[in-house]
Amino acid sequence: MSSNIAQNYPSGLESEAQRSAAVTAALERFDGLRAKVATEATPLGDVGPDDEWWVWVCPRGDFEGRLHAAGYALERRAVYTVCDSCGEAFLR
Repeated sequence: MSSNIAQNYPSGLESEAQRSAAVTAALERFDGLRAKVATEATPLGDVGPDDEWWVWVCPRGDFEGRLHAAGYALERRAVYTVCDSCGEAFLR
């Protein structure tokens, strides 16, 4: 059985401020991404300023993009991430 949930290792950590800024920038930069996240994911919930989040390398293009946690997938048990470079969404 195949899955669209990646099972790779994260490339690093980011603070809540960094995660929030990256997700906000991606949602503003890419048309339709905000609506896609709203229909496919639930919010992260109560997030504190000291929380840290995993960051993954985007598998598309030149691997420059980073995937940032934007919520939890509605249909699968996974973190819903968005790429800051290509604007695609991925499950981790």
